Amino acid sequence: MTRSPDLEGRSVVVTGAAGGLGRADCLAVAARGAHVWVADVDEDGAHRVADEVAAAGGEATAVVHDVADPTSWAALAKGVEQAGPLHGLVNNAGVSLRLGILDTTVEQWEQVMAVNLSSVFYGMKTLAPALARAKGASVVNISSIAGMVGYFSATYGTSKWGVRGLSKVGALELAPHGIRVNSLHPGLTGTPLLHQAADTSFVDASLASVPDGRLADPDEIASVVCFLLSDASSYVNGAEIVADGGLTSGGLYHRILADLMSTP
Repeated sequence: MTRSPDLEGRSVVVTGAAGGLGRADCLAVAARGAHVWVADVDEDGAHRVADEVAAAGGEATAVVHDVADPTSWAALAKGVEQAGPLHGLVNNAGVSLRLGILDTTVEQWEQVMAVNLSSVFYGMKTLAPALARAKGASVVNISSIAGMVGYFSATYGTSKWGVRGLSKVGALELAPHGIRVNSLHPGLTGTPLLHQAADTSFVDASLASVPDGRLADPDEIASVVCFLLSDASSYVNGAEIVADGGLTSGGLYHRILADLMSTP
């Protein structure tokens, strides 16, 4: 961790924090001086990340937390409120399912919506009082470039568009309470969520459409999260921040031109 005082003395909740982007967020937030609540349904994983933060000189509290369960959010809110004002919430937890409408079961639909979208609603609703007490707080809702363009996954694409829209509602509703709400839309990022399938053909083909020609490192996305949590973004509210190496900037044209150049 490279230490910086951007978030000194603040308190931040990160969900889905046991690995991947959530872990990177926790380490980056703690490195900037904040106390981080490492929230994840994986108890051992949450404690591992909290220990990692502490070993690097940061402050963290591991919390067993199911983002799809409103009662779990209520318990988290109680503990957070007892500790004092909350300055930041990173709704990071998410699952992916690469199936279209006809192949997606009702149970799969409900599960992905619960984890990816309902959790964002629960988080903002339940932790709003603690965030308001900070008199200047920030919510970062992790969406995806799948929430910026048409995407073949019925559940993932829909849920990430939902996060984008819900973030705008939150920005309007919570601004009078001193709470900013923005959505962050990462592109292809080197996390277990991206590499969950043994077949790498999807990732390999997707990389061909990234102008920067590579995956993002989780630390690069975590840096944007920290920017949105910090006073450096104090007038950024209701925005969608895209960090995708240029993937969505040119639509299909980057891929078309690349294909033309490779044609004999």
